[in-house]
Amino acid sequence: DIKIAKKIAKEVGFPILVKASAGGGGKGMRVVNNMKELPEQMERAISEATSAFGDGSVFIEKYVTSPRHIEIQVLADTHGNVVHLFERECSVQRRHQKIIEEGPVTVAPREMCEELERGAVRLAKKVKYSGVGTVEYLYNITSGEYSFLEVNPRLQVEHPVTETIT
Repeated sequence: DIKIAKKIAKEVGFPILVKASAGGGGKGMRVVNNMKELPEQMERAISEATSAFGDGSVFIEKYVTSPRHIEIQVLADTHGNVVHLFERECSVQRRHQKIIEEGPVTVAPREMCEELERGAVRLAKKVKYSGVGTVEYLYNITSGEYSFLEVNPRLQVEHPVTETIT
């Protein structure tokens, strides 16, 4: 709903990203720099999301102009035990698909990486996660702030990076 989108955009502040809820791989994503662009870019994101995923629902998030994509792999069992296997950076991407992934992260302070690791473990415990998964964050190198992106509840193809650093 464009009315709700405008309200959220005002709260979040521009630039924003309109993003397909069912999306991936950069499909259904539109950067919006001001209120005037919002209706058209939202319409385009919804259309692309519907075409690509059969679901036109979208959400809005703050667009980070200087992002680093940082992931924390977690291992959890059915007894509530959770450990992290440190962090990986996967900021080198093409069309929002990772090309290079490496660890440990060198673009952020060690203390921040440790905070992300603790956060990933807390999240996995809170949702009673079991198995191998990856908690993803966006780190803004300009402001030093980070935000939660998503959880991939599976062993990812990038797992050999984790194997190498552990």
